[in-house]
Amino acid sequence: MTAILPLAGFSIGITAARRADELGALLVRKGATVRYGPAIRIVPLADDTELRRATTVLLEQPVDAVVATTGIGFRGWIEAAEGWGLGDALLRRLASTDVLTRGPKAKGAVRAAGLSEMYSPASESNAELLQHLLDSGVRGKRVAVQLHGEPLPYFVESLRAAGAEVVEIAVYRWVGPADPGPLDRLIDAVLDGSVDALPFTSAPAAASTLAMAKRTGRQPALVEALSTRAVAACVGPITAAPLAALGIPTVQPQRARIGALARTLADTLTVRSPRLCVAGRQIELRGQAAVVDGELCDVAPAPMAVLRALAARPGRVVSRRELTAALPSGGEEHAVETAIGRLRTSLGEGRLVQTVVKRGYRLAVAPREAEVR
Repeated sequence: MTAILPLAGFSIGITAARRADELGALLVRKGATVRYGPAIRIVPLADDTELRRATTVLLEQPVDAVVATTGIGFRGWIEAAEGWGLGDALLRRLASTDVLTRGPKAKGAVRAAGLSEMYSPASESNAELLQHLLDSGVRGKRVAVQLHGEPLPYFVESLRAAGAEVVEIAVYRWVGPADPGPLDRLIDAVLDGSVDALPFTSAPAAASTLAMAKRTGRQPALVEALSTRAVAACVGPITAAPLAALGIPTVQPQRARIGALARTLADTLTVRSPRLCVAGRQIELRGQAAVVDGELCDVAPAPMAVLRALAARPGRVVSRRELTAALPSGGEEHAVETAIGRLRTSLGEGRLVQTVVKRGYRLAVAPREAEVR
């Protein structure tokens, strides 16, 4: 028997702009069905007067420390400076000061530019980087901070409160998607239960998704869906902040890596999948499918909704009215009968779902087997 991939049967939505294809490929290799709904897009600031002005200010006076927060941002800064004819001058300035990097990608970009970092935190966190600067003493010093797509108010204000002069280097910024349609449809898919998880790789993407839902009156429903049924996974605590502000629980990998995020999501969905014994058969409920004795069975949305309602009360009778309410789009009682018929066909064995005359339906679970794992 062929082993079932860990994410087979699950549908996952991707809101990322940068590295969306990479994350999608990782999830597909684990068996997931992937839907894309970009929540943001990156606007480079190579021609932006603000970036050029900040670079010029940096060149006019000595600087004591430069913080590189992202590899793509640092490279973009150097490339923009080269386009203005300021590349050599900027590199000379950076070579004469302490360069601090947040993580390995920023470190790699710094080294690729012919520079070397003075400090890079093992945790790859802005918090540890900030603490190092504060501990080293920044009063009266000039610190340049390369921003990573959005402001870092706590980081910058903490340095200023400690007496530093801070030059903010905004190399690129996030804006809403050029076409909001895919994100709009992705939110609907989370709400109707056809998407099982939303992994986020940046705080702007999480914030933009919530903002889209709020503008269209769906934020309360989205918060509830992400809090009760769908999994919200974030690459790290900074990314999770917009969700945490609304009380949405998130899962996060120990290391802020795309690969680790995919593994954490797979582990979480696997653990959360209900498993029960029905008429002597082992059944696992996945997002959009069921695994029966180790065989993956695709189940359409309506029959899957019925199966979940029955599995929530294994061995007990669930009335037609209750099952009607569980259907994605409601309907009449005959819609339940149709869904039950399709469910039996999908599971490959009719006796797994029993009809209780004039009362409803139940899974064929013996009392001692009724506990769902």
